[in-house]
Amino acid sequence: MQSLEIKQINLDQPRFDQSTYFGRCRHFFNTTNPLNILCTGSELASAKDIVTKHRNGESTGLSEDELWKAKNVYDSAFHPDTGEKMVLIGRMSAQVPMCMIIGGCMLTFYKSTREVVFWQWFNQSFNAVVNYTNRSGKTPITVEQLGTSYVFATTGALAAALGLNALVKKSPPLVGRFVPFAAIAVANCINIPLMRMKEINEGIPVMDKNGNELGNSKAAAKYGITAVTFSRIVMAAPGFVIPPFFMNYLEKRGFLARYPRSSAPIQILFCGLCYTFATPLACALFPQKASISVSSLEPEIQDRIRKLPTPVEKVYFNKGL
Repeated sequence: MQSLEIKQINLDQPRFDQSTYFGRCRHFFNTTNPLNILCTGSELASAKDIVTKHRNGESTGLSEDELWKAKNVYDSAFHPDTGEKMVLIGRMSAQVPMCMIIGGCMLTFYKSTREVVFWQWFNQSFNAVVNYTNRSGKTPITVEQLGTSYVFATTGALAAALGLNALVKKSPPLVGRFVPFAAIAVANCINIPLMRMKEINEGIPVMDKNGNELGNSKAAAKYGITAVTFSRIVMAAPGFVIPPFFMNYLEKRGFLARYPRSSAPIQILFCGLCYTFATPLACALFPQKASISVSSLEPEIQDRIRKLPTPVEKVYFNKGL
């Protein structure tokens, strides 16, 4: 019986209930687990072999927990649409270690123009790698889209960082420490919509609860992009908002004056701690399979749905990540 139940496990669906925030949190804690970047090539190959065999209906001889562990390792390194192994720093499991280093350095080196330019450029370059690595296999990001979003996001982040630095020169030191977060927020508001401009112009597929496509909706695309942008900003907030208060306290106590080289390591560790929890918690804010009422869709799609034998009141779509 147990063997039969294991064979019936659908690895293409999340293990935990995605209709609850707690279930989504458990799912994303597995997805963003930074320990997965330590998996060797042979471990990744083994996980891929296990998942492939299970999907083909072959017995793997593993327990349910072992099967899901292999699936989590597989998901951490292989593209869900193409099955190709992803670039290491572009994987979701690399988000925490990469963001803690970049975030910590952005918080440390925020006064010098040269340092601000370098770290804002570095951060947007990393974002471009992540966006390209996790591109959809069905609606891939073109080189033109990637280049445009990269240029505009970098320009926006630099303008925000340098402009705000100029404005807060006479403000208390604590105020200046929040400039990197403002630049990150501005860049996200530019980068994500530009990366998904095709969805805004053409719409994304909306489906009924059984997965039957009912048409393409621009309204659903805008909702999904707004949700993702908000989640990304929330994800960055703890790592860029909490450390400034602590560093300001250390500065007032004279600790940073006595140990100036400790600033970057302390802020990197703080960012790492914050991102470890903020990344999955922010990703879980909205269901991956989002829903929207039919009355909020374009008139032509509403008419098409109302003409169905069994009209629905709500449609579903993939909001992105």
